[in-house]
Amino acid sequence: MEDYLAILRLDPELQAEYPGTIKDRLFEASYNHLDDQKSCMQLGCSGELVSRSRLENAEAISPAVHFGLMASGDLVMKSGEDRDRIAAAEGVIGFEMEGAGVWDSFPCIVVKAACDYADSHKSKDWQRYAAATAAACAKALLSFWVPSPSADNLRSVQSNESDLSPDKRIRMPLPEGASSDRESRDHPVFLVPFSKNPIFVGRDEALAKLRSLFFERNQRKVALLGLGGIGKTQIALQFAFLLKQNKPDYSIFWLPAYSMASFEQECAKFVKTLGIRCSDGEDAREVVRQYLNSEDSGSWFLIVDNADDINVFRRSTTSGGGILAFLPTNNDNGCILLTTRSKEVAVALARKEIMKLPHMGFEDASDLLEKSLIDDNGPRNDQAVAKLLNALSFHPLAISQAAAYMNTYEASIEEYSRLLSDRDERSMVELLEQGHDDDTYYHSSQSAVATTWIMSFDRIRRSDPAAAKILSFMAFIEPKSIPRSILPSLETEQQSTHALGTLLGHGFLTQREGDRDTMFDMHSLVHLATRRWNEKEGRGKEMQLMSLARVAEVFPTDDWENREVWRQYLPHALRLLTSMGDAENDDVCKLGFWVGRCLCIDGRPKEAVARLEPVVAITVKTLAEDDPHRLESQHALADAYRGNGQKEKAIELLENIVAIREKILVEDHPHLLTSQHELAVTYLLDSQRQKAIELLAHVVATRERVLAENHLHRLTSQDELTIARLIERQRKKAIQLLEHVVRTREKVLEEGHPHRLTSQQELARAYLAEGQKKKAVELLKHVVAIRENTLAEDHPNRLTSQYELARAYLAEGLKQKAVKLLEHIVATRNKALAEDHPHRLGSQQELAGAYLAQGKKRKATKLLEHVVAIREKTLRENHPHRLGSQQELAIAYLANGQRQKAIELLEHMVATREKTLAENTQVD
Repeated sequence: MEDYLAILRLDPELQAEYPGTIKDRLFEASYNHLDDQKSCMQLGCSGELVSRSRLENAEAISPAVHFGLMASGDLVMKSGEDRDRIAAAEGVIGFEMEGAGVWDSFPCIVVKAACDYADSHKSKDWQRYAAATAAACAKALLSFWVPSPSADNLRSVQSNESDLSPDKRIRMPLPEGASSDRESRDHPVFLVPFSKNPIFVGRDEALAKLRSLFFERNQRKVALLGLGGIGKTQIALQFAFLLKQNKPDYSIFWLPAYSMASFEQECAKFVKTLGIRCSDGEDAREVVRQYLNSEDSGSWFLIVDNADDINVFRRSTTSGGGILAFLPTNNDNGCILLTTRSKEVAVALARKEIMKLPHMGFEDASDLLEKSLIDDNGPRNDQAVAKLLNALSFHPLAISQAAAYMNTYEASIEEYSRLLSDRDERSMVELLEQGHDDDTYYHSSQSAVATTWIMSFDRIRRSDPAAAKILSFMAFIEPKSIPRSILPSLETEQQSTHALGTLLGHGFLTQREGDRDTMFDMHSLVHLATRRWNEKEGRGKEMQLMSLARVAEVFPTDDWENREVWRQYLPHALRLLTSMGDAENDDVCKLGFWVGRCLCIDGRPKEAVARLEPVVAITVKTLAEDDPHRLESQHALADAYRGNGQKEKAIELLENIVAIREKILVEDHPHLLTSQHELAVTYLLDSQRQKAIELLAHVVATRERVLAENHLHRLTSQDELTIARLIERQRKKAIQLLEHVVRTREKVLEEGHPHRLTSQQELARAYLAEGQKKKAVELLKHVVAIRENTLAEDHPNRLTSQYELARAYLAEGLKQKAVKLLEHIVATRNKALAEDHPHRLGSQQELAGAYLAQGKKRKATKLLEHVVAIREKTLRENHPHRLGSQQELAIAYLANGQRQKAIELLEHMVATREKTLAENTQVD
C-alpha cells in the first residue's frame, strides 16, 4: 500500500501528502462545532483534545489498515456523542455514505480512509490525503484478492465435450481460489512466477520504448535482445507489473523458454491454473496456443523469457517443432515480448521489431549498487564506486553479484575492487562464478555472470562451431580493437560472416562504426569468461597455441608501408607473447622477432628489448653461430639496445655480428653492409667519431659502387656519414651531400616517410651549424609539423625533431619559444626514459642553457647540477658528454656569482683532459 501511495505523492496536483500531526485534532465528544460555515480556525475551537500516544511517535505518518464493520448511511455523521453510542452498540470501526444501498444489489466490501472523526469539527485539509490513501489501499487489496469461482464454472462437465472444437471447449471445474478463462475476460489473470523486484532502478528509456512499441505503434511482437545478465528479464518483469497497474483489463502471462522442458512444464501449469480442459495425452503447449488464439482469452500480454537457443526455439527435435510453433499467431488482442541473447531467435519471432538493450549508464548502475548494498557497509566513496562500476563494465548482473558478495562477507567496495583486479585470474573468475540467492532468477546459476555466459558459449559451440573457434581465439588476444583480418581464417567468406554474425547477435562482440577497416570490441568480463570456458573444456593450451600460430602467420614485416597493420596487431601479439611466458617454440621466435622490430620503429625500445632478448636466447641455444636467423635476431636486439640508450651492449653485439659476416659474406653483401652501417652509427652515438667515419666511408663507397643513386640504403649511409662529418666540423661537405640526399628522397618517398624526414632534419642541423639559422628553422618546423601529426607524443623521432627546432629557436634568439618547447620535451622524456638515458639528460642540459640565456640562473644551475651528478655516476671521467655538462655547469656558476665552484670544476676538467692527452700520447 505504501508503494502505491508513494507513486501518488509524485503527482503534485493530487496533493496526497500527509497534512501533519499538528492538524490531527480529536475533541472530546461533547465539544460541538458551533457554525458549519466556518472552520475551526475561524471559530477558534479550543475544547479539550483527546490525548493519543501515536501522535508522539515518528511513525504516525504511516497509514494503518483496520478490518471491521462499517456503518453506512445516507447522511453525514456530525455528532461525536452519536458516533460513540453507535460504535459501542454495533461494534463499527467507521462511518461512511457511498456504500449505502449498494449491498442491496450485490455483495461488496467498503474501502475507506478517515478524513475526519465523524463529529462536527470537519476539515478539508484531510480529504485529498484520505482519498489517496483509500485508493492505494484498494489497489493493494485487489493485487492480493483472488475471485471466488462463479456458479457457471462449477457445473458438471458435459459428456460430449470431447466432440467440441477447441474454441468451444467446456472448462473444467477450478480448484479453490483459481479463476477460469471465461472469467479472465472479466477478471484478468496475472501469471508471473516472480515477485516484483524491490531494487529495480532506472531503465526508463527501455520501458518507455516498450510502451511505445506495444501501445502507440501497436506492434504485436517485440524481441528484447541483449547480453546475458544485462537485465532483459528484470525489465520484462518490471514491465509486467507496470502493465498490471496501468492496463488492468489485460491478462499477463509468463512462459520460460530456456529449454523445451521448462516451456512445457509452464504450459501445463497455465492450463491447470486457468481450468482449461486438457484430456490425457493432449499437448498442453498446443492447448495454450489455441486458447490464446481464441476470443475467450480476452486482452493478454505474454512474456516469453530466456529464449536463447535457436534449436529449442525453432528447430526442436521433440514432436511438434520448437517453441515458436506453440506461440499464438492470429489474435489481435494479444502481444508477445520475447527476451533473448540470440539475434537469430529475435529475428525468428519479431522480424525487425528488435530492441537491443545497452549497458546501464553510470547513474543507474550507481543507484543499483546503492540499493543492493546493506546500509551498514559504511559510507560510500564516489571514486571507489566509479572504479568498481568501470571494472564491472556497468553490467547489472555483475553489479548485483558484487553487492551480494560484499553483503555476505562484509567487504567494502575498495576490497572487492582489489579482488577483482587481482593478477591471479582464477580469483577473478571465482568472484564472477559465485551465484547469489535472488527470487527473480529461475535457478542460482543464472545469478552468476560468468556461468550464464559459459552456458551461452556451450550453445554456440553446438550450433555454430566456427563461431566457437573465433570466440576461443579471442580469449588470448586483447578484447578491444580487434581487426577482422587477424581472426582465424575459415573455408569461405560466408562462413566467417555467419560466425561473426552469431557472436554479434549474442552481444559478445560489438562492431565499431565508421572504421575504414572492420574492428570489433569484446566486453572485458566476457573476455575473462571465454578464457575460463576454454579451461573448463580442457582446450586452454590447445587454443592458446592455435592463436599464437595464427597471429605469427599474419603479423606483417616492419616495413613502413605496413605500419597501419602492425600497429593494429601489436597489442594482440604482445598479449599472446606475454601469456606464453618462457615457452620456446618457432612461433614465439617468429612473432617475437617482428614484434620487437616494430616496437623499435614505433619508438618503444624498452618494450622491444623485453621481446627480443628471449628470442635471441632461444636462437643462441638452438642455432649455429653463423645461422642467418640467429644473426638477424641479434641485429634486431642491438638496434633495440641502441634506442634504449644501452650503447655498450649494442656495440658488443654488432661487433660480433660484423666479425662473423666478414668471414662468411662477400664485401658488398647487403647484410654485411647493413651490419657495418649500424655499428658505425652506434660508434657515433658513443662519441667514437673516428671509428664511425672510417666505417661509414667504407660503407658509402661500397654502396655507391653497387647501388643506384636513389637506393634507400645508399642514401641512408650517406646521411649518417654526413652527420659524422658535421660533428667533425666538415660542414660544407656535409651540406652538399645532404642537399643531394634530400632532393633524391623528396622525389622517391612520400612526405611523411621517416627516411625523408630524417634527411631533412639532418640538413637543417647542418644549416644551423653553418650559421644559416632561418633555413634551419623553416625546415625543422616542416619536419616537426608532420611528425606531430603522425607520431605519438613520446615517440623518439618526434621529440628529436622538436629538440632540434628548440636549438634552432635558441640560436635565432627566440628564447621564449625555445624554452616552451624544451620544457615540453623534458617533461615527456622524464616520463618515458630512464633517469640516465642520454636523450633525457641531453634535453635537460639544453633547457638549462636556454634558462641561462633568459637570465634564469638559479633554474639553470639546479638543472645542470642534476645532469652532472647523473653523468658522473654513469660515464667515464673523460667522456665528452660528462665533460661537456661540467663545462656548462661551470659557466652557470660564473653567471650566478659562484666563482669558487666554477674554478674548482674547471680545474678538474683541465686535469682530466691533460691526463687523457698524456695517456693517448703514451699509447702512440
